[in-house]
Amino acid sequence: MKLCLLLLSFGLVSAHADVTKDNFGTTRGGDPVERYTLKNKHGLVAKVITLGGIITELHVPDRAGKLADIALGFDTLAEYEEHNGGVYFGCITGRVANRIAGGKFDLKGKSYTLDLHPKTSFHLHGGLKGFSKVIWKAEVITDPRGAALRLAYLSKDGDQGFPGNLNTSVTYVLTEDDALVIEYVATTDKATPVNLTNHTYFNLAGAGSGTVFDHLLTLQAQHYLETDENLVPTGKLLPVAGTAYDFTRSEVIGSRVNQISIGGYDHAFVLADKPQPKPALAAEVFEKKSGRVMQIRTDQPGIQLYTATYTTPLNGKNGMSYDRFHGLCLETQHQPDSVHHAAFPSTILEPGQTYRTTTIHQFTTR
Repeated sequence: MKLCLLLLSFGLVSAHADVTKDNFGTTRGGDPVERYTLKNKHGLVAKVITLGGIITELHVPDRAGKLADIALGFDTLAEYEEHNGGVYFGCITGRVANRIAGGKFDLKGKSYTLDLHPKTSFHLHGGLKGFSKVIWKAEVITDPRGAALRLAYLSKDGDQGFPGNLNTSVTYVLTEDDALVIEYVATTDKATPVNLTNHTYFNLAGAGSGTVFDHLLTLQAQHYLETDENLVPTGKLLPVAGTAYDFTRSEVIGSRVNQISIGGYDHAFVLADKPQPKPALAAEVFEKKSGRVMQIRTDQPGIQLYTATYTTPLNGKNGMSYDRFHGLCLETQHQPDSVHHAAFPSTILEPGQTYRTTTIHQFTTR
């Protein structure tokens, strides 16, 4: 007991037995970055750093109880700073996830100009210094569901071109029943678009184990969005029935990739015509060899399936190599480019309103 109190006084042990903190390094700009480790009673582990709220590791058991890290990532802060403007491993994306055509939008009689993603004609994932590239303030909190960490960030009026001071918090909870819950909350003092998500790349066989082509995927989506040559939605919903986008029944991800014009998936699927009152089943991923199952529940109206289609060879954690199709993202969100499509559920947050959304990643085996 005395030893524990002594360690606590020096900051070497967290007061919460299921959450610990250590130093992950210092950014190029001289800002310290903390890493928080969340654990549950079954041995599941999630590690999160304060740069971008990045999930750097996620250890989940297979059917034999053996843990493996299923989240792609890097060993060092320097690697995240160098590469995460392109791959967005594990991070919070915002203020507005996904694409905004032309990097412009009109709101309340004013025009706003955003930066463009390099060598493109669209704004992507909140900008060149969006939520994925800032330092979040972390607080370990008590939650009856399990180990919990709350991150907070004030995005000031004009940040990346967006209007309004946006106060945002993102809470990660690693529950005792083996789920990773992500809860987003935001308020603003001016009307502004908000569309937050997490960009973790999953490989249920273990990060660095090869492609996800053998993973079985189910999506609760009858439609996907037609896009232009820049993968920006045209506004038209297309039925998935009879196409390579039909995952209404469990399908092997790699079975129809050659039918996709871009050679892989980077597409928005429609779950509902508006946000739902509580999280509902949106997707399930199953990896046969390990037996790992991940079910995703969300209250969001859409989900983006990305199969690392544009990932170039990278050196990942523990000397592992990553390449195209070595992970898959299932980004729960509103539809991309909603600011230009009145028929899509609105992403505009008004003063006096509170943006709230929850996504649950439930892990089991089969």
